[in-house]
Amino acid sequence: MNPFTVNVLKAGLLVGTADIAAASLHYTLRTGGKPPWPVLQFIASGIFGPEAFRGGIAMPMAGLLLHYCIAFAFTAFFYWRFGTLRRYLRNTIWLGVGYGLFVWAVMNLVVVPLSNVPPQPFALGNALINVAILVLCMGIPLAVMANGTFVGKRR
Repeated sequence: MNPFTVNVLKAGLLVGTADIAAASLHYTLRTGGKPPWPVLQFIASGIFGPEAFRGGIAMPMAGLLLHYCIAFAFTAFFYWRFGTLRRYLRNTIWLGVGYGLFVWAVMNLVVVPLSNVPPQPFALGNALINVAILVLCMGIPLAVMANGTFVGKRR
C-alpha cells in the first residue's frame, strides 16, 4: 500500500473513532445515561430515512459503517489538499479549527439537507457542541497528523 493510503486509513480510523465516541458520549450524558444507538440510527437515516429508527441492530451497524465512510472521505480530502491548505494557513491548530468548521458546514449545509434525515430545527447550543466535537476530534488531529507526515517533504 502506498504511504498516502496508509496515512489516510490510520488517520481516518482515529478521527472517525474519536468523533463517534464523542458524539455517543454527548448523547449518553444529555439523555441521562441512555445507550447511544439513536446516534448511529440517525446517521443511517441519511440513507434509510425514518426506517432507520425501526430497523433493529442492522441500522446502527449501517450507521456506523456510513459514519466511517464519511470520516475516511473527509480524511482523504484533507490529506489530498494539505499542501495547498498549509500554504494559506501555516499554524497547525488554526488549520485544524478551520477544517473542523469546514466539515461541520459541509455536513450541515450540504450532506444532511440532501439526505433522508428527518428535518431538525436549528439549535445553537447543539450546533456549537457539534462544531467543538468536529474541531477537537477531527480537524485538529488531522492537521497534527498530516503536519507530522509531510514535515520536510515537498508537496
